[in-house]
Amino acid sequence: MPPSGDPGIAALPKQSGSGPQIALLIDRPEWHARELTRAFAALGARVVPLRLSACSFDTRRPSGLVIPGFGARLPDLVLVRAIGLGSFESITLRLGILHALIELKVPVANPPRCIERCVDKAATSFLCFKNKIPTPETFALQSPRQARALVRRECARGPLVLKPLFGAQGRGLKLIRRESDLPDIETMAGVYYLQRFVGIDRNGYSDCRVLVAQGRVLAAMTRRADHWITNLKLGARPEPVAIDSEMRDLALRAAAAVEADFAGVDLLRGADGHLRVIEVNSMPGWQGLQSVTDFSIAEELAGALLARYGIAAAPLAELAS
Repeated sequence: MPPSGDPGIAALPKQSGSGPQIALLIDRPEWHARELTRAFAALGARVVPLRLSACSFDTRRPSGLVIPGFGARLPDLVLVRAIGLGSFESITLRLGILHALIELKVPVANPPRCIERCVDKAATSFLCFKNKIPTPETFALQSPRQARALVRRECARGPLVLKPLFGAQGRGLKLIRRESDLPDIETMAGVYYLQRFVGIDRNGYSDCRVLVAQGRVLAAMTRRADHWITNLKLGARPEPVAIDSEMRDLALRAAAAVEADFAGVDLLRGADGHLRVIEVNSMPGWQGLQSVTDFSIAEELAGALLARYGIAAAPLAELAS
């Protein structure tokens, strides 16, 4: 059984050898983990999949950390696919471990600072605004009274979208047209995060997901849906899309604004014809995107990360043996 104690994670393929040692932080043994494990193996790297919750601080050790599967050494690279659910305290501890790895000069992709910025949608919106990246008007409040006043004022110009501050895959989104549409603040974990609704029905709704890494676009798709929530998990359909210069520029600028090594950037074209950055995801999935892409995204991402941090692959002779 692996250090994480999860028999599902134990079933993921692992390699041996003297190539780079990669810690792949996951929450469960899903498709992306298998794809990344194979992609790094093709480049001569050994992948150890584990949960971040299995890592710990231990100041008796030279590094002060315990990273299961690595013994006394530390990984050559840590790739974060998931932080995992937990209390505020447990999430703080897990992020603290990532920060500690950075202090120890271990490359972490994406870095904890980037993850913190992207998990907090308000911080992402602020950074887009600060860097003059087109994004919908955004409001984040903790006062129900102020939120009601905001809705009365702003909904006169059109609806707003209410989102969980921490959320993914289109869950919990709600269109706000009037004050009575606002739920109790307790159901929103104490925060109202609202964006101007800029979607438009063009025989259905659509947006674009652009996957970027190390200053270049890896792949992109259009997501089409009958509903204004265009997440694939909720029934949207992926379609290939040709990247134009506007899409490329916005996606790369958004990833740079949050200091991401790689990111999934969501773009939406409004009624005025202009694109806006809706969200930046520091732990993006790409299974739907892969279905409309004719090369391995995992292989491109693995190669880009190893090159970014100057991590050499295993010699060809060793791979052939």
